[in-house]
Amino acid sequence: MTWTQLHAQLHRTIGHRRLCEKRQNLLVAVSGGQDSLCLIRLLLDLQPKWQWNIAIAHCDHRWRSDSEENAKHVANLARHWNLPFFLETAGINININSEASARNWRYQVLSNIAEEYGYNCVVTGHTATDRAETLLYNLIRGTGSDGLQALTWRRGLRDKIYLVRPLLEITRQETEIFCQKRQLPVWLDSTNKDLKYARNRVRQELIPYLQRNFNPKVEQSLAQTAELLQAEVEYLETEALKLRFDAQKSQSVTGEKEEKVDVDVDIASSSTVVRLNRQVLNNSAIAIQRRVMRQVLLEIMPSTPNFEHIEKLTALINAPNRSQTDPFPGGAIARVVGSYILIETIE
Repeated sequence: MTWTQLHAQLHRTIGHRRLCEKRQNLLVAVSGGQDSLCLIRLLLDLQPKWQWNIAIAHCDHRWRSDSEENAKHVANLARHWNLPFFLETAGINININSEASARNWRYQVLSNIAEEYGYNCVVTGHTATDRAETLLYNLIRGTGSDGLQALTWRRGLRDKIYLVRPLLEITRQETEIFCQKRQLPVWLDSTNKDLKYARNRVRQELIPYLQRNFNPKVEQSLAQTAELLQAEVEYLETEALKLRFDAQKSQSVTGEKEEKVDVDVDIASSSTVVRLNRQVLNNSAIAIQRRVMRQVLLEIMPSTPNFEHIEKLTALINAPNRSQTDPFPGGAIARVVGSYILIETIE
């Protein structure tokens, strides 16, 4: 095995960022494309140093006519490398009709395999290029700093199971060169060229345009921006949790009349109420206020809150008494009662 710059970089990244520990069980998601093949080959080369137990998992969405052959190709690679192999194929009763639903299904499947067979880390081949594409894609759609740094190095999937992305400093061009030099049998996914998918238009049209006309290293620049945003988001989230703890003077109450607010308010017997002290919230910066409201809405809404939802709730901090919102998705209503915002959800 020839030790390359990518080997050194990955070895250093995993150790510096503490993405994986020695002798851990790694479940590597392999699609057969260049990024995942580069990842699995690098991990296998580093295995003697880290003493990992490595397995391969492949998810077949059944989107393409050649998906079954693709799965067999990855299975053959696992057999060649003498690695455990797990295959999950989407059934006809599973509704995978978008990139988001496909991603959610994949992570659910990978989490199930990891939990059942004792793998601590689920490792994916997301690169700096993916990070740049995600930042642009979410920016165009409209998002806050959370969406702009969506691809993080490590996050929890389930109890003691983590999703790890060790290639976030390596570009897709670098993985392509690595696969060519190592003569790895890359499976070409035809859907990556289909411009009906917005992410492919970002990849095939927008980023090349930015490279030609603005910055040849735009992928690296955007990936670095995402890295900076990640650290800032983690800090803001911690500060918001502290403020929320101070503002939420009591636990949610169920089926009772609120006794400690400035005026009496009836609460339905089948509802749960979250109470926030407006005076405590008003002493903080607007950025932290919004993040507190986002945290609350994430717990009571069936979908991720958007800008309008967050602003509507934040506006109640300085709204007149008895002000209230129209229902949020899921039916929750927030209203001002004296010094408090009461957010009532119907069970």
